[in-house]
Amino acid sequence: MPRSDDPEQTLVTRLQGDELKATRSGDACVVIIYGTELGKRVRLGTAPFEIGRATRNDLPIDQESVSRTHARITFDGTVYWLQDLRSTNGTLVNDVTIREQALKDGDQVQIGRTILKFMTGENVEVQYHEEIYRLMTVDGLTQVYNRRYFNEVLEREFNRSKRYQRALALILFDIDHFKRVNDSYGHLAGDNLLRQIGAAVKPRLRREDILARTGGEEFAILLPEIGAGGARTTAEKVRRIVETMGFKHEGRAVKCTISLGVAELSATHEGQDALYKEADERLYEAKQTGRNRVCG
Repeated sequence: MPRSDDPEQTLVTRLQGDELKATRSGDACVVIIYGTELGKRVRLGTAPFEIGRATRNDLPIDQESVSRTHARITFDGTVYWLQDLRSTNGTLVNDVTIREQALKDGDQVQIGRTILKFMTGENVEVQYHEEIYRLMTVDGLTQVYNRRYFNEVLEREFNRSKRYQRALALILFDIDHFKRVNDSYGHLAGDNLLRQIGAAVKPRLRREDILARTGGEEFAILLPEIGAGGARTTAEKVRRIVETMGFKHEGRAVKCTISLGVAELSATHEGQDALYKEADERLYEAKQTGRNRVCG
């Protein structure tokens, strides 16, 4: 199996039992689930596979945050190993920085701002098509729903609520001074912040609520069967979650707050776009009146 040049920096994860069986065939691939060429699949085979900014790599990724030769995947006849090649910004597996690690089916590998999903085993083809279907609905970075899926659900829930005269509310929020985070700490910090917000907010919502990333630093929460009062309570809860979540980048604390706009379905809304527009106007009001607050 491959070794890092610096044994004191080597982090090794061993696989056992069923995890080993899945990789004995050498039939594996990586799929881009976040970044340019979204959905692209590259087969790994048994030869060393290198990833980096230089065009000579097996998978070139043209980003400033990616080193010229960033990482290497090798197959030892049983297991695929991922090794960081002393890159500037590091290589992550499932959000943990590694020097060297055995890969298992489903692992997510982050190199620069690109996220790859490792797939292996007898059903790689089935897994790939399932992943492509998932990418049609889920944002690869934050693992919440994407804008395409949100638009479909918003239209469906709007029509249902109108037809049966049921309550429906919408919350829109975005990160205050997000550009400052990118300018001060780099785009990797911005991506990590977005990911952590999604991970912090999603489990605190009801199962039927729809959390989606609708733009760069913009999110939406659709609340079926919830009126204005309940929506404002939810929005304030989300605001506090983000304000107190303690985001850090490379050991430094990064202050993060959000502004939120709330709108409730009413008879004056002739379509879902009107509901969205009202929530967006309330969000703009929150930004203009001091940020880190809920309006609507």
